Amino acid sequence: MKAKTEMKEQTPHGMKEAFIEKIVLSVGGTEDSLKRGVRLLQVISAMKPQILVSQKRIPDFDVSPGLEVGARVTIRGKEAIDLLRRLLGAVDNQIKKKQISENHFSFGISEYIEIPGMEYHRDIGIRGMNITVVFARPGLRVKRKKIKQGTIPKRQHISQEEIIKFMEAHFKTEFT
Repeated sequence: MKAKTEMKEQTPHGMKEAFIEKIVLSVGGTEDSLKRGVRLLQVISAMKPQILVSQKRIPDFDVSPGLEVGARVTIRGKEAIDLLRRLLGAVDNQIKKKQISENHFSFGISEYIEIPGMEYHRDIGIRGMNITVVFARPGLRVKRKKIKQGTIPKRQHISQEEIIKFMEAHFKTEFT
């Protein structure tokens, strides 16, 4: 009996392997600041960003419904992995443990010129952005499909420890 349980623990199960599902780059701002942020996302990702529109009225921040308040772009696949390597270079491959949550982690870059290979663009100025890296396991489609939708058990989620192990193994990231 012991040999079977030891053997199960040693061989990795294909459906338990975590992978990077997507990377979301986002900026906030209104009017001219938002235009510069959209231009920044276009330069970094070579994709057209989605404009985020406010749904609520927040008088303290002069936000009204229908006001454009941000932009984001989602990158998947091999392009996402290559871009993540460059973005981690901007923060010296160091991420704080408090930036990691279940199934994802986020970090920010205060100035885009810190990214290796990026040069200053006069029309953008000095801007920063937020980066969110989302992890998943095979089988997540069960939860997202429209017909015969199922539920995902807690063991299907990627924990903070698993994200740390994944990032240390694949990207040599340090966690403080």
